[in-house]
This record gives sequence, structure tokens and C-alpha cells, in this order.
Amino acid sequence: MKKTTAKAPSNIAFIKYWGKADPKLRLPLSSSISMNLSNIYTITTVEFSKDLKEDKVEMDGGMIRQEEMTRVTKHLDRVRILAGIKLKARVKTKNNFPKGTGVASSASGFAALSLAASRAAGIKLSKRKLSVLARLGSGSACRSIPDGLVEWQKGIDSNSSYSYSLYPPKYWSLVDIVVMVDTKEKKVSSTEGHELAKESPFFTARVNGLRQKLKAIKKTMKNKNFEKFGEILEEETLNMHAVMMTSIPPLLYWQGKTIEIMQAIRNWRQEGLKSYFTIDAGPTVHIICLKKDVSSVKRKLAQISGIKMLIVNQMAKGAHFLNKHLF
Repeated sequence: MKKTTAKAPSNIAFIKYWGKADPKLRLPLSSSISMNLSNIYTITTVEFSKDLKEDKVEMDGGMIRQEEMTRVTKHLDRVRILAGIKLKARVKTKNNFPKGTGVASSASGFAALSLAASRAAGIKLSKRKLSVLARLGSGSACRSIPDGLVEWQKGIDSNSSYSYSLYPPKYWSLVDIVVMVDTKEKKVSSTEGHELAKESPFFTARVNGLRQKLKAIKKTMKNKNFEKFGEILEEETLNMHAVMMTSIPPLLYWQGKTIEIMQAIRNWRQEGLKSYFTIDAGPTVHIICLKKDVSSVKRKLAQISGIKMLIVNQMAKGAHFLNKHLF
């Protein structure tokens, strides 16, 4: 048993995960594709100790809510079963961004926890098995384990639903400019939203169209056809949010500023600035552009009032160890 620290990136999904085939195992109804983000991440230190009578978890400098504590403890139990131990753990975790704002904090959080806890418990998991473990904590966390551009294969059971790297971080000069319009935690979590998805009349049509969409976007990535890639990106975002907005009860994650930025991006394209938007479960807009256009996009964004935070990300490697511990 040794103290272990891991760092894991958040990821942005290009083809989205919305709706579960098995809520308990967090098996998705369809495969998805994402990009790991270089400047949005979680760092987690874990140590198992015979001196502890219960798990101690500290998040961002304070204790965590009971529901979050239960979820973390349950994940530590999965690691304890794999390692054949009963020791309790001390966990300290830190995000470099506000959680619950539509930038996949549970993805980076459970990816970092899975890597740090498994190694601290004395087990070495392959990337595939680590991805399966992370998925059990948070579905999208499995995509934060491999490097760069990642595909999460939906699978037919727990062992076959995992993520793998399609392309390494330096493959393509894609940039994700994260535009936060609200730093407060969203009222309806992604976990709750997934449960409502099937209530939408558009849900089945979206799921039925995803196989073709996955094939099409993979072709654009192989050919580095940025314009076609961007078109698919936006279509997928609008389709997913149409499902959210027509669930019962409806989920409306967008804010007025979200829509203003989406419209601005479309106007920029008419002026010749190639950039596209994608939005996860929250009001935050992810602007996808090529590295050469980052300065131009930032200049345009400077003319829009009310933006709370900008974070510029390139493609990043997945979860990995750090030598410096949080405690």
C-alpha cells in the first residue's frame, strides 16, 4: 500500500453519450467520441491505511456532500474488491475548474480516482480494465483514461464497454475554447438527465441515427476535414439538446448567453472564421477551432459581455501518475 496521485483530464464529447442501456453498470445505448482537454483536469491523491476506521474524502479544500461521499465510497469499494483488501482510504481531490457547469467534472474526477485508488491498493490495471472501472463511477470517465481523441465502445456487457485512443494528442491541431457563462453548479445533474432521456419523442430517432454519424465523423477525423467535422459536431449537439428539451419534465440547460455565443459562431463562419460549437449538459459553450485561429476567436469573444471564464485546451493525454501528492 502506498500513497498515489493521479491527474486526469476532462473530455468534450463530439458524438454524445445521452441515455443508458443499463443505468447500474452505466452502459450507454450508443458509442461516443471525445477529445481529452489539456487545461481542465482533476488531481487526486489516495492512501489506504490500517489507521482509518472510515473513508475520509476532501474535495477542493472542504468536505463533500453526502451523495458525493456515497458515490466515492462505493467506487473505493469496487477497488477494494479488486485488490482483495478491506482498508479504508484517505482521498484528497482538487479540480482546477468549477464543477457541475457542463465541463464533465465527474469524468476527470472518477478517472483520476480510479487510477490513483487502484495503484494505491496495489493493483496494476490495463488501460482497458481501468476504463471499465472508471465507467462504473461515471460513464464519461472511461473516456478520460486513454490519450487524445477517444472512442467509447458501447459494448454488450460491462467488460466490453470501454474506451480506447483513436489518435494521439499531437495528431490534429484541434483546440477547444471553453466559454463559461455561469460558474454555478447546474440544478439537474447529468445522471438525472440520462434517466429522463427516453421520455423524449425524439430519443429513438437520435439513437437510430448515431451509428451513421459515428462513421461519418471518424471519416472526417481520418481525413482531417475540419469543415465537415464541424458540421457533424453542431448537428449532434442540437440533436442531443432537442432530446433534453423535450424530455418529461423538459431540461433546458442553455442560457441566453449560450444562445448568443452559438449565433455569434455561425456569424463568424460567414465572415470566414471557421469555428464550431458543441455543448454538453450545461450552459457552457465549447468552441472547436484549429490552433491557427485561436487568437481570432478570442478577439471575437472579447466583444461579448457576460462571459465568466475562458479556458483554451489542446488535445491531451489521458489519466496518468504524478509524483507530487496533495497530502
